[in-house]
Amino acid sequence: MSLNVIKKVIDLGDGRTIEIETGKLAKQADGSVVIKMGDTMLLATVVSSQEAKEGVDFLPLSVDYQEKYAATGRIPGGFLRREARLSDYEVLISRLVDRALRPMFPEDYHADTQVMISLISADKDIMPDCLAGLAASAALAVSDIPFNGPISEVRVAKVDGKLIINPTLTQLQTATLEFIVAGSEHDINMVEGEANEIQEAELVEAIKFAHTAIKIQCLAQIELAEAVGKTVKRTYSHENSNEELKKAIYAATYDQVYAIAGAASGKDERSTKFKEVRDAYIATLGEIDDVTKFLAKKYYHDVEYDAIRNLVLDEGKRLDGRTTTQVRPIWSEIGYLPSAHGSAVFTRGETQSLTTVTLGAKDDEQMIDGAFINGYQKFLLHYNFPGFSTGEVRPNRGAGRREIGHGNLAMRSLKKVLPADDENPYTIRIVSDILESNGSSSMATVCAGTLALMDAGIKIKSPVSGIAMGLITNEMGTKYAILSDILGDEDHLGDMDFKVTGTSNGIVAVQMDLKINGLSYEVLTNALIQAKEGRLHILGEMKKTIDTPREDYKPHAPRIVTIRIDKEFIGAVIGPGGKIIQEMQRETGATISIEEVGNQGVVQIFADNKEAIDKAVTRIKNIASKPEVGEIYEGKVKSIMPFGAFVEIMPGKDGLLHISEIDHKRIETMDGIFEVGDEVRVKLLDVDKQGKLKLSRKVLLPKPEAAQ
Repeated sequence: MSLNVIKKVIDLGDGRTIEIETGKLAKQADGSVVIKMGDTMLLATVVSSQEAKEGVDFLPLSVDYQEKYAATGRIPGGFLRREARLSDYEVLISRLVDRALRPMFPEDYHADTQVMISLISADKDIMPDCLAGLAASAALAVSDIPFNGPISEVRVAKVDGKLIINPTLTQLQTATLEFIVAGSEHDINMVEGEANEIQEAELVEAIKFAHTAIKIQCLAQIELAEAVGKTVKRTYSHENSNEELKKAIYAATYDQVYAIAGAASGKDERSTKFKEVRDAYIATLGEIDDVTKFLAKKYYHDVEYDAIRNLVLDEGKRLDGRTTTQVRPIWSEIGYLPSAHGSAVFTRGETQSLTTVTLGAKDDEQMIDGAFINGYQKFLLHYNFPGFSTGEVRPNRGAGRREIGHGNLAMRSLKKVLPADDENPYTIRIVSDILESNGSSSMATVCAGTLALMDAGIKIKSPVSGIAMGLITNEMGTKYAILSDILGDEDHLGDMDFKVTGTSNGIVAVQMDLKINGLSYEVLTNALIQAKEGRLHILGEMKKTIDTPREDYKPHAPRIVTIRIDKEFIGAVIGPGGKIIQEMQRETGATISIEEVGNQGVVQIFADNKEAIDKAVTRIKNIASKPEVGEIYEGKVKSIMPFGAFVEIMPGKDGLLHISEIDHKRIETMDGIFEVGDEVRVKLLDVDKQGKLKLSRKVLLPKPEAAQ
């Protein structure tokens, strides 16, 4: 059997290459490629149905990125010992690819389409996420599926003041900025990442640098498609049309919709009025079939789309009456929940977040058990978006991809201002419950999270705020409006969703999705400048509630004491099978964790009261201390011999109390002198060369003549 294997090599310009191969694996898929960089290999496949389902007017696209544990020579944890549901890390990579691909499909293409990307081999220092978008696009390029690409994704980072494309995992540890940037040969359409309080010009510079690499990778895919012979795509017809009906709906409803849009009403009132206009028009059509009804609703949605956008472009007015730069009214409150370690309510317009901070011990750290990423993390942020926040009836099925993505953006933002690990012993969990939503609940989470952290007494470096920016352009791209603090409808009907978070010193995270081609760097720069004005305004409103972290933690918050012991005592503190440390936890009520760092054992004692901590500290110091000659100890009799008693003066440290050292008077026999378990006060007289301890009780007793 002969294989028609075709390869294309992309030179990154620094001695590294990316290889694209097709024709060897998964040949029954509509398109499949293997991407290789170093020892990292990704298999990407794409399959799309020939026909669209009835009544579907959108693209049913699913993108799944999964890491095979065999790729890193590991066996999955858990009971089943096999790959299960996607981890949060895999979901986030799936979202990065989805957001880059989705706007590039033709608007009238509605067939079920599935993109699957698998990590099949891993190089421990080459991150696979920056190759996933290239792999997915290349699979589409070698298929006959209609696609207005190709696109690619790269990671851009600044290390030692120099911008690098697709840096290694090691290089990322010292990066001052790192973004995943996606785009086509001509335009950027997705950006996500974080930075150490950089300025707007530095962000634009990084995006431009990334786009240069993207162009090269897109050209390689075009050449690959030509070599495979897939430059002509399949024909399709997924939409019914009725131009007469479309014109009639525009003529009958446009002015009404425009007037409602310009009336500056609330979300619910506006939605109700739009629906009344639609239903009233459909009623005039009389008895109609399902196809006509479907088209009528679709065309009416187009009327709303055009009317709202024209209102902004022609009059500079928005749905709620604000100007393009105006931020909705803000109010916030801290300490709302008395039992939480930290809490805040942040409300901006019709978006509200109730956020809590919980402080935990080292044992509360989250274990990450992924094929590529594994270890522990001590900062967690969870974002919840229940149906009632938008007035919907929706079952609670746990966090979906949207919740994971929004929570990750907030987590990126807040982790940049947390104190260093050696200054913060706590595991921190932030939970944002969205109680109302009409635009940018992830940015509300950032603001509420900042307030809750300061309420909890966490010494953050600087408060963080966030804002969501929008964009509306005309068909020719000659006229545009940048919108600050967008509503949900403005996100849905606009051309851009650009979220920017930062401190008063600079940007710490961004997430940008574009739905149009042709965004100039001039418009991008203007959007960033306008975003800075907006987030500084929001920051000012937040500081009216609290501007610096509380001096101390809440009275009911747990406390952590860290002590360091010599490495040789770690085993003694833990005990055989954990017996000693478990006994200490049970008897003191404190939670104790210990780990080896260098030549020391770092012990954390965690409890919600000082007495428990003091007891645990004392016991650990007793175990981890060396007996000192001349010191007095409260010992416990462990065993009795004819020549004396062995007394434990520290856990695991026994000394001999000889019969001659028990009392000033002569003792002939040990019978009746002590019982095992008796407490006795002794002084350490000497430690011989073998480490044996010599104890005395009588030196602590008054001499007979002194007593007389």
